[in-house]
Amino acid sequence: MESTRAEVLITATELAERIGKGRPVTILDVRWQLSEPDGLAAYRHGHIPGAVYVSLEDELTDHAVTGRGRHPLPSGRSVEAAARRWGIRRGVPVVAYDDWNRAGSARAWWVLTAAGLDDVRILDGGLAAWLAAGGPLEAGTVTPEPGDVTVPHSDLYAGARRTLTAEQAADFLLLDARAPERFRGDVEPVDPVAGHIPGAKNVASTSVLGTDGTFLPDTQLRELFAEYDADTGVYCGSGVTASVVVAALAATGVDAALYPGSWSEWILDPGRPVARGEHG
Repeated sequence: MESTRAEVLITATELAERIGKGRPVTILDVRWQLSEPDGLAAYRHGHIPGAVYVSLEDELTDHAVTGRGRHPLPSGRSVEAAARRWGIRRGVPVVAYDDWNRAGSARAWWVLTAAGLDDVRILDGGLAAWLAAGGPLEAGTVTPEPGDVTVPHSDLYAGARRTLTAEQAADFLLLDARAPERFRGDVEPVDPVAGHIPGAKNVASTSVLGTDGTFLPDTQLRELFAEYDADTGVYCGSGVTASVVVAALAATGVDAALYPGSWSEWILDPGRPVARGEHG
């Protein structure tokens, strides 16, 4: 299968070259961690020059939505308003980056492409790759000129990227992107019930990344995903880190579906089954 890596990822060197040549690009700083969801202070301390801060919790999530897990998808209208605040313009590529296991940038990539925006890529390796390539940082806050993009999809649950519901999960080969100990149900630091969706296989989001935080080479990703195809669905705790695995699959040419509500939605219905251990 032909690699589609360049449609999903951009290297730090490629981004630096684009900036150095004065070619337009909108850069989004989406720093977010499960233990530290607000990355604004880190952004203000130092970010890629020209980058605009994006709040995963406030702008890539709609917490007013109930019954759809801990990170419900925002509406297309809210994404459009946010994208214009961030300065996204027609015909100008977008690059999202983060500083933690590609979670924030993958969420931004998924949300924006699901909303119907083109030419959105993840900075491969995140902020660490930028620094390793000798890229500079600037402090403070960037307020860009307003953008002009129009979002064609008002409902991201039925947008340009494939999604699945809890009811559809049985028809998909499910990948659970959480850490192995959470998949097995040994521990559950976030949600009130431990375990996983029966039949799911564990492919932790960190397993698609190398030690330097970049996505594995194409050959290794293809080997990891050899048995998965378009009937693959991915979930995690709340749909965030699952986006990393969806992006890795997309880089190999597999258009996998995301279960946006993920485990945190699944367990809202006590009638849904729960499995524990390595299998089941």
